[in-house]
Amino acid sequence: MDGRVSGRPGALSIVAWGLAIAALAQPAWANGAGGEGDLAPLPADAWGRAHAAHLLERAGFGGTPEAVDALAALGLEGAVRRLVHFDGVPGGAVMPEFDHSGVFDPGLDPFPPSRPATTEAAKANGEALGIQVKSGGNRPIQPVVNAFFYWLRASRLETDRVAYWWANRMLATPRPLQEKAALFWHGHFATNEDKVRDYRKMLGQVELFQERGLGNFHALLVAVAKDPAMLAFLDAGINVKGSPNENFAREIMELFTMGPGNYTETDIREGARAFTGWNFRGTEFALNAEDHDDGEKSFLGHTGALDGEDVIAVIMEQEATARFVAAKLYRYFVREDLDPALAEELGRRLGAMDFEIASFLAMLFSSRDFYAPASVATRIKGPVELVVSTYRKLGLEELPGVPDFNVVTGGLGQHLLHPPTVAGWSQGRSWVTPGLLFERGNFVLDVVFPDIAFVPPDRYPPYGGQILAVHERLRSGMDITAATKPPGVDTDADTMAASNLLADRDEAFNTRYGSYRGWQMAIERVKPIPRHTARLDLAGMIRGENLRTPREVVDSLAERFLSVPLDDGTARGLADLLSRELGTDDVAAAATWLEEPLRIVLHALLSLPEYQLG
Repeated sequence: MDGRVSGRPGALSIVAWGLAIAALAQPAWANGAGGEGDLAPLPADAWGRAHAAHLLERAGFGGTPEAVDALAALGLEGAVRRLVHFDGVPGGAVMPEFDHSGVFDPGLDPFPPSRPATTEAAKANGEALGIQVKSGGNRPIQPVVNAFFYWLRASRLETDRVAYWWANRMLATPRPLQEKAALFWHGHFATNEDKVRDYRKMLGQVELFQERGLGNFHALLVAVAKDPAMLAFLDAGINVKGSPNENFAREIMELFTMGPGNYTETDIREGARAFTGWNFRGTEFALNAEDHDDGEKSFLGHTGALDGEDVIAVIMEQEATARFVAAKLYRYFVREDLDPALAEELGRRLGAMDFEIASFLAMLFSSRDFYAPASVATRIKGPVELVVSTYRKLGLEELPGVPDFNVVTGGLGQHLLHPPTVAGWSQGRSWVTPGLLFERGNFVLDVVFPDIAFVPPDRYPPYGGQILAVHERLRSGMDITAATKPPGVDTDADTMAASNLLADRDEAFNTRYGSYRGWQMAIERVKPIPRHTARLDLAGMIRGENLRTPREVVDSLAERFLSVPLDDGTARGLADLLSRELGTDDVAAAATWLEEPLRIVLHALLSLPEYQLG
């Protein structure tokens, strides 16, 4: 093994690899099936195992052959009802709630917008963040600064634990569409912890999507508009009477409901007035009546003393809203290419269903169009889907801590709870740039051959050089001023000694030390993410199928993991690779050394362009 995916046998050139995704063969069962654009239900007698596998990929995160067989046995109607309405799912199948580390202190609310705002408040009021300024001694404001940086670090680390908790739900839940829908809404109503700076709000929003993501869109929209994470992310605190902030009013129309071109700048300004005073206290919605503009407004042809809920009701009446939301759901769950006439029909149907998301998805998942060649294995998996579906198909029941889920998905372009913009993540081919294709293969490599130099990122500063430099200097005996000098400054010169001592006596606080101390305080309190490698037994899996030849093994792995068939040449190449690694064509004879060759072949298989499609 040369260690990286670029060395895999038979690797395509990176340009050809990227282009190959668009030209892969359709599964035989989909070819000639027809039905493109046809929303009528697939005939019951056309249903088969391959249809069940496709449905489980799109309405969830895929599954083992046993899970596919169980779904296939239910028939089309039963399978859709199982996945969408949870029919037959045990009533006690409740996933664990998030296990808080206990990092939040009441004095942290409301959290200041910046370190300067924090220290200015401390100087003016004699306290900030629930901590009083020291009455004497050196650096009187330092405990306040430490607390400011503590919460920045602790909230970020706890948010990463939320992402692990959520990914574990995706992996283990018997209701995969609940989590798949929540993932969709997280990209639709995108907020980022970097700005919200409160893991509790981010967790609350995820739970909102889990609880209401398959319910009524109007109710979901109202709940999101009152959600503290969204209010913090889109600057509700400065949306007040007499000085409305237009961020939320613009985004609710442009990105969340109607799309561009269906409103005017006047609608944005008037809508912003309607949402004035909508704010939060801690993790709860709060209407600040004194900040609300209760005057007459004109919005999308409606005039009156409109408030935020009135504006949302008007938005829900627009034909553009049903068309926009239906199209976005379709592109996520079915395929990206959407004919304008079909988009109109989808909008009409969603409106006729009173925006009930579960009913709309059940209609899509039952349709001929969903199983048509244009829909099958044409959607590029997002990073979170790729990782979770890989673990599901391997039969894992718990997310490994090695490799790190957040590092892997972030490196592939999708760090949960950290979308890049309010527009969420781009989809489709943006996931498979040449560099990202290599990283996808290297994720598989780190699963089957774990990195022995792995360093837990939740125990190590992401900007480690700066923090660790301070750490080492302090432990070498330097005072705080010398230890926190920026890089390039001579901290050991005798000529600086006097000024260092003077600074130790006179400075109000040291920002670099606060950043260092805040990290220490955070890792003291944030619970570590559990760390273990993926416990694979590929040899046991293959032995259980009584496979005799390398080609039979390759065909079995391809059926388990791929949504499209391998061409014969690629399958032969992988079989030859397995034969060489085994040293024989007799799989049973190699039973005692089967595991490592299987891992090598699995790495090569899951690095193919075929595996990027689901």
